[in-house]
Amino acid sequence: MLFLVAALLLMGIMLGTAAHLPVPVTLVAAAVIAGWLLVFFLRERRYHAEVTSR
Repeated sequence: MLFLVAALLLMGIMLGTAAHLPVPVTLVAAAVIAGWLLVFFLRERRYHAEVTSR
């Protein structure tokens, strides 16, 4: 949960500064955040699948 809060905070900061950053930098930052959230989702999904299979 802490990772999700940190990701949302980082995304909020990046969206706030997106008007001041070049478009390629903003797109790279968005891709990094999206990747981080995808990894988090997959780890949580695998964890919950292991817990329910016990």
